Amino acid sequence: MPRNLTPPAIEIGLAAAIVAFSGGQPHILTAETDDGDATPGLPYGPFDPLKHRTFEIGLRDWVAEQTALSLGYVEQLYTFGDRGRQAEIRDTGPHVVSVGYLALTRAPTLAAHAAFRPWYGFFPWEDWRAGRPAVLDTTILPLLQEWADDSEAERAEQDRRPLSRQQRLATCFGAGGAPWDEEKTLERYELLYDAGLAYEALRDRRPDALDHAPTLGQPMRFDHRRILATAIGRLRAKLKYRPVVFELMPDAFTLTALQNTVEAISGRHVHKQNFRRLVESAALVEPTGTMTRTAGRPAALFRYRREVIAERPAPGLRVGGRAMGAAER
Repeated sequence: MPRNLTPPAIEIGLAAAIVAFSGGQPHILTAETDDGDATPGLPYGPFDPLKHRTFEIGLRDWVAEQTALSLGYVEQLYTFGDRGRQAEIRDTGPHVVSVGYLALTRAPTLAAHAAFRPWYGFFPWEDWRAGRPAVLDTTILPLLQEWADDSEAERAEQDRRPLSRQQRLATCFGAGGAPWDEEKTLERYELLYDAGLAYEALRDRRPDALDHAPTLGQPMRFDHRRILATAIGRLRAKLKYRPVVFELMPDAFTLTALQNTVEAISGRHVHKQNFRRLVESAALVEPTGTMTRTAGRPAALFRYRREVIAERPAPGLRVGGRAMGAAER
């Protein structure tokens, strides 16, 4: 680098998508800030290399300070470095590179300035438990189809994207009879952003942003909805090959409660008998020998078999195919 050039200023931001399950819904932890902006955001803060030896230590410190929550399970998601996603127009401050994390917890008592919010409030098109979301056919797909039909813009993007707009629409949203892939949460949000249909695109002054676009889910601060979409897709994928769902379950639970949690995270309805056969064949749980009273007859309580980690390399709940209800196929 020539000596007369000043390197660009870069800051590292740490953001946590912290998931809990309660009331039949997956929730995400949001933290308030003191800048007067009421838009919800993830707990986050800058990495201080003089104070924090690692990114994860810094993340845990920020979460504890902002929410009074001590994190357990944590894994790094992705590094988000796109210019403009965490900057104001004509902003000359340092460029923020966000390092996103996924964390799972059982809903604890939090500080007054932190709250768990249902994650489908941010992504309503992702919840298929009661059937295909109406917003897809009434709003999202017609607007995306109009965007995909813009041949002039399509030609301008040919050298920058491996897939055409129509191909992205089919892959992400199942248009034209393509299957819906619940793991593509991030890809769907990115497509809405690129098409100018996500509020954040308007806020970020993106070229395709529509000032008349409908409100599709609740927006978040900075690039936090993008980080949350990444976390949802990662967690949905990990359900199939790691027993992460038990990080959200109490020590003893019914199989119905386990099924409800899996359905809520995946956003898909699961056939009850097929699910129970899947749980039995996976040998992930064992009976406690006790019962609990439910609205109907008493139900057996189960616990997670931790030995399964040593027994096989990918002990998860491979929800899909025969495990899904008829309405999902």
